[in-house]
Amino acid sequence: MTDTPWEPPLAGTEVEHLLGALDRLRTTFRWKADDLDAAGLRARVGASTLTLGGLLKHLALVEDHMFAVKLNGEPLGDPWHPEDWDSEDWPFTSADEDKPEFLYTLWDAAVSRSRTRLATALAHGGLDQPAHVTGPDGRPASLRRLICDLIEEYGRHTGHADLLRESVDGRVGEDPPSGWQPKS
Repeated sequence: MTDTPWEPPLAGTEVEHLLGALDRLRTTFRWKADDLDAAGLRARVGASTLTLGGLLKHLALVEDHMFAVKLNGEPLGDPWHPEDWDSEDWPFTSADEDKPEFLYTLWDAAVSRSRTRLATALAHGGLDQPAHVTGPDGRPASLRRLICDLIEEYGRHTGHADLLRESVDGRVGEDPPSGWQPKS
């Protein structure tokens, strides 16, 4: 066992590389957001309204939406109640009202659900299996496409998290240090 389990394989299958890239980004994002109080999770940079708390909540929702709704055609379910949202930006804007423990637990649980859904899907059909979501032409997306979309989403927001965290306490770096584990 390595003390950097988030590191993708140097040589592996396509599934191992895709999941390795996704998990590396998830881990780096979680490290950037980790161990902050409410003020740290609400910190902003410049004119942007993005916060680390808002990104935790948004990415938790994206995880559930990607592998419940888009992959399986299931409703979001708990803890999500879209009928209570005042806008599409609700995950970002409502996070300021949430306690840090709630936001960390929300994200951690969503990632856990995603890993379970993804493992089940891969065991029953591989990367080429059709997802529930379809494109404008009516053709279904593949599971491969959903994973690539989530990698892209994390890539974008991990960059945001990098800037936000540096502004809070100066934490910088590409990857967590060896042996890192979430504190929150």
